[in-house]
Amino acid sequence: MQMSLDLAKEAVNQGITNALMTPHHMDGDYTNHKNDIVWRTAEFQSELANQQIPLKVYPSQEVHLTGQLMDAISNNDILFMDETNRYLLLELPHEMVPEYTADMIFNLTTQGITPVIAHPERNLGIQEDPDKLYKFIQMGCLSQLTASSYLGVFGEKVQTLTEQIIKANLGFIFASDAHNFEGRKYLMKDAFAKLEAEEGKRKAQLFNYNAKNIINGDDVAEVDFSHITSLNKKKKRFWIF
Repeated sequence: MQMSLDLAKEAVNQGITNALMTPHHMDGDYTNHKNDIVWRTAEFQSELANQQIPLKVYPSQEVHLTGQLMDAISNNDILFMDETNRYLLLELPHEMVPEYTADMIFNLTTQGITPVIAHPERNLGIQEDPDKLYKFIQMGCLSQLTASSYLGVFGEKVQTLTEQIIKANLGFIFASDAHNFEGRKYLMKDAFAKLEAEEGKRKAQLFNYNAKNIINGDDVAEVDFSHITSLNKKKKRFWIF
């Protein structure tokens, strides 16, 4: 609890007012059921109030892509990014993009669910073939980029891909992905400063606008596919500066 409170203070120092609590779920190592997260988040919110830390937290999950996902949704064991069950934070296996990913995305979108793909820049399958992300966005997905990826914490390769995703208009929001005060700390302020400096104030405002609307279950900025660029390294149009 003390580390969580210290992280919350740092979030406030970074200018964050609202945050999703997104523990991993169904990834083979962690199982965090919906009801457990709801009461733990409520407990945390109560302690935040006691400590007079001005941060509003919401229960959610970083849901791993698995063949059991649709059953878990039917069994009401999945938390979304909003209370209307519109946006789902979806994590792909780190080392690959499973062949059934497109089928799962289709199943989700036909039920009115918008998958928000977590940290695509760190997925090895997308690193090898960035056009996979382009196709998922075309299918109706959004993407959530990690702030520290944009700042080089995960290495130059991940940083470069994150920058290219943003330039190709395939990035929609930042996440802190804060875990602790070591390598996975809050860097949101620095990420937004870099975004504004390199891509303009409007892009930074758009990322903030999209995050606010996702958490409220509202529409994000309309995706203009005429301004989305393929990320296939074999195509020269990839290199946009």
